[in-house]
Amino acid sequence: MIIAVASGKGGTGKTLVSTSLALSLAKNVQILDCDVEEPNASLFIKPEQEKIAKAFVLVPEVDEKKCDYCGHCAKVCEYNAMVVAKNKVLIFPQLCHSCGACSVLCPRQAIVEKKREIGRIKTGVKGGLFFVEGRLNVGETMSPPLIRQVKELIELSCTVILDSPPGTACPVIAALKGSDFCLLVTEPTPFGLNDLILAVETVRKLGIPFGVIINRSDLGNDEVEKYCAAENIPVLMTIPFKKEIAEAYSKGVSIVEAFPEYAQKFKDAAQKINLIVAGEGKKR
Repeated sequence: MIIAVASGKGGTGKTLVSTSLALSLAKNVQILDCDVEEPNASLFIKPEQEKIAKAFVLVPEVDEKKCDYCGHCAKVCEYNAMVVAKNKVLIFPQLCHSCGACSVLCPRQAIVEKKREIGRIKTGVKGGLFFVEGRLNVGETMSPPLIRQVKELIELSCTVILDSPPGTACPVIAALKGSDFCLLVTEPTPFGLNDLILAVETVRKLGIPFGVIINRSDLGNDEVEKYCAAENIPVLMTIPFKKEIAEAYSKGVSIVEAFPEYAQKFKDAAQKINLIVAGEGKKR
C-alpha cells in the first residue's frame, strides 16, 4: 500500500500527518520525504544508520570534433535546452529533461550523455521504520527527476507513506503517480478550502482514491466540512488547534510522541484507508 500525503498549499500540516502516521504504524513502514526542495520529515523521524548518496541526471555533451553544426539536436529538443550557433552548440543543462533524443537522433553521433549532480538521497532506519529523503541542490529548478529517483527506493513489502510537495504542480504529480491512496491535509480557512478544491481536482484526474484530514479543525469555519459532505469526500480525522501541539512540533516532537492517544487515531485513519482502497478495488 502506497499512501501519498499531499496538500493544495504549504503550511497545512502535511509533514505532521505523514510522520505521525508512520510513527503510529511503527513496524514494516517506509516513509519517503518527496518534498525535496524543503525536506523536514527527518526532524521528526530522527533516523539512524544514515547513508547518503548523490543523485544525478543525464545531460548532453557535444564532441566538437564530430559535430558539423547541422542543428538537428536543437530541432528535436522539446525543451529548448540546446541552441546551435555558428560553430558552437550551446547547452542549458537546467532546461534539459534527460530524454536522450538529441544523442539518439544526432546524425553524426556527436552527442554523448554525462552525469550532472542535482541533489542527494539519504536513507536510514528507526526501529521497524525505513526512511528515505531527497534533497535538491540549491539553485536547481526541476525537482521531479529527484522525486522519481527517491521513489525508485520504494519497498512494496512495506506500508509506504510519501510526504509530497505542496501545491498541484509537476512535483506533486511526480510524487502522487503510482499511489494507492492520497491523503489530503487541509485547514478550515478560505485559503485552505480554495487549495483543497484544486487538490481534489488533481487527484480525481489521476484516478487516485482519496480522503481528507482537517488540521486545526476548530479554527476558522465549517466550509471545508460542508464541501467534503457535498462532494462525498471522507473526512478521516480532525486535529484540533492546540498550542501544545504547535510547541511540540516546533521542537521536532511529533504529535503521537507528545500526545500518545493520537497514535490510535492515526491507526484508525489507516484502517479507514485500507477499507476505502479495498472498496475501490472491488469496483474495478
